[in-house]
Amino acid sequence: MLDIKFIRSNPDAVKEGMKKRNKNMDAQVDEILEIDRERREISAKSDGMKAEQNAASKQIPAMKKEGKSTDELMARMKELSEAVKECGVKLAELESRQQEIIYSIPNIPHASVPGGQDDRDNLEVRRFGEPTKFPYEPKAHWDIGASLGILDPETAGKVTGARFHFYRGLGARLERAVINYFLNTHTSRGYTEILPPFLANTASMTGTGQLPKFAEDMYKIEHEDFYLIPTAEVPVTNMHRDEILDGTKLPLKYCAYSACFRGEAGSAGRDTRGLIRQHQFNKVELVKFARPENSYEELEKLTNDAEFVLQGLGLPYRVVTLCGGDLGFSSAKTYDIEVWMPSYGRYVEISSCSDFEDFQARRAAIRFKDNVKEKAQLVHTLNGSGVAVGRTVAAILENYQNDDGSVTVPEALRAAMGVDVIR
Repeated sequence: MLDIKFIRSNPDAVKEGMKKRNKNMDAQVDEILEIDRERREISAKSDGMKAEQNAASKQIPAMKKEGKSTDELMARMKELSEAVKECGVKLAELESRQQEIIYSIPNIPHASVPGGQDDRDNLEVRRFGEPTKFPYEPKAHWDIGASLGILDPETAGKVTGARFHFYRGLGARLERAVINYFLNTHTSRGYTEILPPFLANTASMTGTGQLPKFAEDMYKIEHEDFYLIPTAEVPVTNMHRDEILDGTKLPLKYCAYSACFRGEAGSAGRDTRGLIRQHQFNKVELVKFARPENSYEELEKLTNDAEFVLQGLGLPYRVVTLCGGDLGFSSAKTYDIEVWMPSYGRYVEISSCSDFEDFQARRAAIRFKDNVKEKAQLVHTLNGSGVAVGRTVAAILENYQNDDGSVTVPEALRAAMGVDVIR
């Protein structure tokens, strides 16, 4: 969330930042400022009455000792007590409302984020490889998976519902091989592997910005304060919630496999077929905790790390900078990595790499300092898919398909797969 001190001192910058996101939040910013003014006014009034109470409490024993009546002063004390209590109730109401509004305001885009309405205005940064071309009409991965008997959404639909999959045989082995390849690659490049819980509580979901904004997209466990995680970003970032980190050890770099669960409210169309937009999917996540002055350098490195595993699989992709209108709620800047999907005839997102600056850290109270004498300051958090496993499997099936219906296994996965071709 944004710092109330920053909002108070820079309301116009906040309003302009929201406009870069194509959001007009002038009314919300003005309401925050009005609440802040009223809150400080009531707080000062309450402090004055408490000071009067303290003075009177010292005066009463002396008056009694001198035999003077304290009735009037006691009546005043009762009056002050009621007024202080009323101020406390009002302050709690104002602070609750202020927090509610602040939680609804997204992060301010970094100065380097381009303006724009939606994903059509994202800026391409670079490409790896050329889009795969075939001398025949390429099949969609769901048709390839069905013909090879390795993807089975129909049985999953019976067992669970739409947008779930059973992987069978070499399909299951391919998914597992991709997960291990991602984890082995990232850990060899300095990331510490984490296997997190797949459930997180309300405080954790709030700390990383999923709640309260995206409650409708979460799977809530009935009668428990648990949510199924939408990404390993949630538990891994919240490992350090309410902690002060050793600044001399930053950046901290974690990679984590998890299943991910998302309601995908409002999604429709071609992407809901196959493995692209599932309610449950596997992902390897990259999470970093960095010093503020180094966070954008770390964003470039994190993005390169996510690219590296795709390069190792020989999959064509491009990197784009998200425009303000397409930027995620908590992010100050995001690079999307989009893999080429032949049956779509376009690039499809396979990873988002974001710098949240101190937006998450302020919610989750994650700070750092270099030594005990320093004042702790908020760390910068970053994360990126390293990368989405199901979408990688889909990209492999489509880009490595052969005219006889088989799929060539990328060289990096052959030892784990035990075969060179899926037939």
